[in-house]
Amino acid sequence: MDDGEGRPVLTGLLALVGVAVAVGLILGVVALVGTKVLGLDGGAGASQAAAEHSMYLPKPSKTQAPSGPLITLAPGQTQSPSSGSSQPAQKPTKKKTPKTQISLSAGETSVGPMQQIDLTGVYPGGEGAILQVQRFTSGAWTDFPVTASVSNQTFSTYVQTSQAGVNRFRVVDTDTKLESNEVKVTVG
Repeated sequence: MDDGEGRPVLTGLLALVGVAVAVGLILGVVALVGTKVLGLDGGAGASQAAAEHSMYLPKPSKTQAPSGPLITLAPGQTQSPSSGSSQPAQKPTKKKTPKTQISLSAGETSVGPMQQIDLTGVYPGGEGAILQVQRFTSGAWTDFPVTASVSNQTFSTYVQTSQAGVNRFRVVDTDTKLESNEVKVTVG
């Protein structure tokens, strides 16, 4: 009896292992060549490609200070030409900038009990602020169990109430305590 004839399972396993090793070597060589061709091997070609796509930042240099007056004119206002008169120059008056305000509006003016009341508004400069909704009850403002967050200087939320009659709502910035205007909604 021949050695190959007596052990067919062993012969089959050896052949299978031999084929697997050959296929693995071929795939490994293909992968190696592919990474070289595509520049994924981290060699000089890859660093050159990274250098081509890097951001260029110029070196800082000093700039000259402005030589003219540092005022901003209101829209539509023009600067009058300077005259050669002997009158003393008037001091420019500073325009008072209004305090940042929260503007609140209600989407509905009249709703049924427990219907949704949409509250929306604008809060310039209040990016990320948390606003507490309040309702005027028994002569004082009380927190309503609803908050809204400011994103892109706007906010929106909704409330529901079964308290019949005119309900007055406002929002208050939880950090700065800045209050909005109040809105009135009739629940009936």
